[in-house]
Amino acid sequence: MMNTENLIVVGKLGSSYGIRGWLRIFSFTEFPDSIFDYKPWYIQRAGKWQEVIVESFKPHNQDMIVKLKGVDDRDQANALTNAEVFVDAEKLPELNQGDFYWKDLIGCRVKTVNGYDLGQVTDLMETGSNDVLVVKANLKDAFGATERLIPFVEEQFIKQVDLTTKMIMVDWDPAF
Repeated sequence: MMNTENLIVVGKLGSSYGIRGWLRIFSFTEFPDSIFDYKPWYIQRAGKWQEVIVESFKPHNQDMIVKLKGVDDRDQANALTNAEVFVDAEKLPELNQGDFYWKDLIGCRVKTVNGYDLGQVTDLMETGSNDVLVVKANLKDAFGATERLIPFVEEQFIKQVDLTTKMIMVDWDPAF
């Protein structure tokens, strides 16, 4: 049985392309084609994990398309549409000082510069202009909020990230 604890999402399979089993691939990596640098890929189907092998990939218009081993027709490809692509986090390269993987931020406590506890990072979203922290409080706080979306804009909103203590200090109005 494989250990899935260290798997992280790096992309998502899209709709089928053509009749020979090709699929569109949506990469969550900084450079879209970097997703192909990480092997092996894992997907989850019907609650079970399976390894998938990339046979080939290429750019197509604004997208990337991928051919997976054993996926040879449109029906097989359609069955994989919307499957998330996972890789072992240990395969990711070391980052420069001050850079973070999303996986490292999830679970961090978020406090304002004035000491107000906003909750814990449960997810991140990509908006195009900047990433956004999804911060959830265990209970409704004094402002009636259980969830906040905080732009991950360093210096303006994100004042400090300490992965050792799993703490993020933000300049954010708790009433917002």
